[in-house]
Amino acid sequence: MRIFAIGRNYAEHIKELNNERPDEPVIFTKPDTALLRQNSPFYYPDFSKDIHHEVELVLRICREGKNIEEKFASKYFDSIGVGIDFTARDLQQKAKDKGLPWDIAKGFNGSAPLSDTFKPVSDFPDLTNINFKLVVNGSLKQSGNTSLMLFPFSYIIAYLSKFFTLKPGDLIFTGTPKGVGPVAVGDKLSAYIENEKLLEFEVK
Repeated sequence: MRIFAIGRNYAEHIKELNNERPDEPVIFTKPDTALLRQNSPFYYPDFSKDIHHEVELVLRICREGKNIEEKFASKYFDSIGVGIDFTARDLQQKAKDKGLPWDIAKGFNGSAPLSDTFKPVSDFPDLTNINFKLVVNGSLKQSGNTSLMLFPFSYIIAYLSKFFTLKPGDLIFTGTPKGVGPVAVGDKLSAYIENEKLLEFEVK
């Protein structure tokens, strides 16, 4: 099982970080040790002082495929969950300033909290109109809708499959909307698809 992630997939998020708008999906990966399941707490690491939350919809691949045509991409994922792409922003910026890879800023242990519940694709009448959000300590911090994605699910899958053979169980974090920000010890994070809370955990 592999974890793929898409950066810079929502225009307003690109603006808030002063990043360049990409012509193609920005791809990075996380190791399986990044996964945090069963609403387990996230322990703030001692190597960073600026961990940011990034709520994302997550696709689960259900069949093997490579060089998938976009028109057939919907056949390769069967369910949608919600997750957090934790980012050590200070480490990421340091690496970016030097033109170096920023794997450790994205892939450290526990950096990918993930809902145990995944909703079947059949539950969504329109995949281009799915609402999701993140609430921190009772306050709405991020809200997004798939209509605002630069690259929709089908394009992401087709693009990834040019370079990687996708296999059942692989996960794709599809990008975060605007509103990313720092977390602190004691925070409680709750992530929703539509109005259903699927993920909730504390920062310790």
